[in-house]
Amino acid sequence: MQENMLIRPVRPEDYGEITRIYRHYVVDTDISFELVPPTVEEMGRRIESFAAKYPCLVCEVDGQIAGYCYAHAWKERAAYSQTLETTVYLSPSRTGCGIGSALMRRLITECREAGFGALIACITGGNEASCRMHERLGFRKASFFTGVGRKFGRCLDVVDYQLTL
Repeated sequence: MQENMLIRPVRPEDYGEITRIYRHYVVDTDISFELVPPTVEEMGRRIESFAAKYPCLVCEVDGQIAGYCYAHAWKERAAYSQTLETTVYLSPSRTGCGIGSALMRRLITECREAGFGALIACITGGNEASCRMHERLGFRKASFFTGVGRKFGRCLDVVDYQLTL
């Protein structure tokens, strides 16, 4: 765990750094299935729409944003309203330091306290670090989809992990 770490709700002034962090995952990895990175304005609109109903958090280390996470609707149908999908991204220089786990523990707590029933994490197949982190947090593998995404000329799998709150 990092010293001088603060987990707090996202604020509008965080959108630029959140967008910068996410851009890396869009442009340089297959972890995000987006092909074009969003602008700061688009990312701000996304976060504001999620934050209106669900927890959206950042982690600061020594005053700098090291990562962020949020929950959002898993599916649109009303019967799914108690199930959320989770998202967590870290600054590339801050991976492997426990920040992702700390963010997710706080997100889980806030979702549980808000009365939600389950969380789903959709992870790109082969992202073993994310799979291990979610397993350590109590998520269990719920599904595996073969070749449902395509990026960088490769077919990509998706693994869904579920945590019942």
